[in-house]
Amino acid sequence: MPRPVRFELTAQDPSSLARCGVLHTPHGSLETPAFMPVGTQATVKGVLPDQLRATGSRMILANTYHLALRPGDEEVAAMGGLHRFMDWDGPILTDSGGFQVFSLAARAKITEAGASFRSHLDGRLLELTPERAVSIQQNLGADVAMCLDVCPALPAEKSTIALAVDRTVRWAARCKEAHTRADQALFGIVQGGSHADLRQGCAEALIGLDFDGYAVGGVSVGEGRDQVRLALEVTTHRLPEDRPRYLMGVGRPQDILDAIATGVDMFDCVMPTRNGRNATCQTSFGPVKLRNAGHRRDPRPIEEGCDCLACRRFSRSYLRHLFISGEMLGPILASIHNLTYLQRLTRLAREAIRAGRFVQLRAEVLEALGP
Repeated sequence: MPRPVRFELTAQDPSSLARCGVLHTPHGSLETPAFMPVGTQATVKGVLPDQLRATGSRMILANTYHLALRPGDEEVAAMGGLHRFMDWDGPILTDSGGFQVFSLAARAKITEAGASFRSHLDGRLLELTPERAVSIQQNLGADVAMCLDVCPALPAEKSTIALAVDRTVRWAARCKEAHTRADQALFGIVQGGSHADLRQGCAEALIGLDFDGYAVGGVSVGEGRDQVRLALEVTTHRLPEDRPRYLMGVGRPQDILDAIATGVDMFDCVMPTRNGRNATCQTSFGPVKLRNAGHRRDPRPIEEGCDCLACRRFSRSYLRHLFISGEMLGPILASIHNLTYLQRLTRLAREAIRAGRFVQLRAEVLEALGP
């Protein structure tokens, strides 16, 4: 049976493991490396679908846990699925809820059966098993669903991480067994911290289950850039070349470039929109904080040469005014800029890989960004 999501490798950088590809899905194709904006509750905060597409975004991520609570996955299914519900015609990936198990650990109980915890909305009990996580995502109708995994907080003892790896593999097998939707791909998630042997064992076990793609998990839970890089260096090259590789929850440009250099294809993070809502914009020369008094009479755009809506039409002075005045347009425009910046960065990476100069591009970008 043909896979619902197929990865086509199109270029390989000669001096690194960086690569270009095309991810073919039921809702269109995605050139990789690619960044996916996060639409937690079936919306990328403050950004309309047409505006989102104008940033260069082609695939987005939605949140299984939040949508299961509100409005409910069965309600989304009754409305024709997530694409129709949120009026997004491109590919969608849904996470499994595993990160919420981690982030809500204080109110969660984890057993071999799954996780149970109280809703942050109304306190009602939510049971999230591997089977239920798959069922929710099948109801939502995403192009890519994720296995439920165990994401330990870092730092942690190696023995604790090893237990999380073992349970992640067992839960992945149950997800695979429960998954029946023929038009939806299912990705496994590799855990193991920065321990090469644990990562290797987890990757090999998941590869044996033959998933449509593989994610690197457990790298946005409190560790520094060096630990993220180490986790990638001991993981990515172990994953199949003919399947997409997805790094979860990473959005700093430095981390994205580090990951691309190891052969990662896909990324997601709330950072560009969260920072935008807090008046911080990413540029090729580092962050710009729009609330700063120095922008009071600054006629420049956020970044010269940027073609986003904010930079084409508005000055830093005006954007500062919006934030100081508490106007909602400020966060919207700053979010659009940040998303456009990351889409431009990944596009430049693709062009550099095809031209055989990714290592040079990475060095140039990192130097311009500064420490």
